[in-house]
This record gives sequence, structure tokens and C-alpha cells, in this order.
Amino acid sequence: STPSFDHLRLLPSRRSPSPTVVFELSQGSTNYTATMSSMMQGPEFQHILRILNTNVEGKRNVVFALTKIKGLGRRFADLICKKAEIDVNKRAGELTADEIEKLVAIIQNPRQFKIPLWFLNRQKDWKTGKYSQVFAQNFDAKLREDVERMKKIRAHRGLRHWWGVRVRGQHTCSTGRRRN
Repeated sequence: STPSFDHLRLLPSRRSPSPTVVFELSQGSTNYTATMSSMMQGPEFQHILRILNTNVEGKRNVVFALTKIKGLGRRFADLICKKAEIDVNKRAGELTADEIEKLVAIIQNPRQFKIPLWFLNRQKDWKTGKYSQVFAQNFDAKLREDVERMKKIRAHRGLRHWWGVRVRGQHTCSTGRRRN
């Protein structure tokens, strides 16, 4: 028989040093103890999700879990959650398959969901002239391609990359002496 939650009472946790909330349920002579996190996780909870070839931690908030995907920051993750009508306070492991499909569709085609051009991370690509959102494996490939292009045309940044010195205007007299 399943226990009813009529006699639920809140107890401070003595077992773990972290501030975990513990519930104790007594039904007849049987006592049940559960932490708040195990009570929150349903049977469909996924601890690790696979989204766009990236492992996403299920225990984290949806917005912060999506930032594990390369090319997605906190603001963009927040925006796509709002466009997909997903509660931003929800855990990533609680997402349904339909919600994950919605998120992936928005990430892959942000312009179709009326995300403004200035929000995208690849603005006016030098080959195509198009605006797009670059993520996951494409992110590394585009970055490598850009650096190779700068080296090829012998731009200042490309030369700094070639020489293996600081690129973004940092001081180099007394710092950055150790070579990898």
C-alpha cells in the first residue's frame, strides 16, 4: 500500500551538513524519510539530457543547464525558454520530449521565432553575409576558420595568433611569460 501524506511533518536534517530539508512520514508502524530533492524528482526525471550532442545536467535550472551547449549564453538561453513557453524555474531533468524538441527548433532557426538579429552570435558572416546563431560543433569550426582566415590575410590579430602572443591588447612586458 502506498503511504498517504496526511501526517507529513518537516524535520531539520541531522544526517548531512548541507542545509537539506528532510520530510518524515509515518503510517502505522512504518516510517518513511525523504529529502526535498527526491520528493521534487518525479519518475520521468532525467539526470543527464543529450541536447545537440552535448550532455546537459538535469539537476540544474533550465536556463543555466542550456549554457553548457557551446554558443549559448545565459541571455540567449533565457530568451529561447521564453519563446518555447517553458518555465524558467523548471529543472532541466523535468523537461518533456516535446519541450526539448521546441528548444532545439528555436536554437537551430532563431529567425523564424522572431529573435532579433542583434541577439545572434554570428553577425554578417564574411562568406555569406547572413546572420546566424552558431552552436555546438559548428562553434569550434567557425572560430578555427576565422583565425585561419586572419592568418592567411596577415591581419594584425592573425599574426598575433601565429606568433602565439596575446591578441586582445593585453600588456606583455611582465605577464604571460610561461609558454604552454
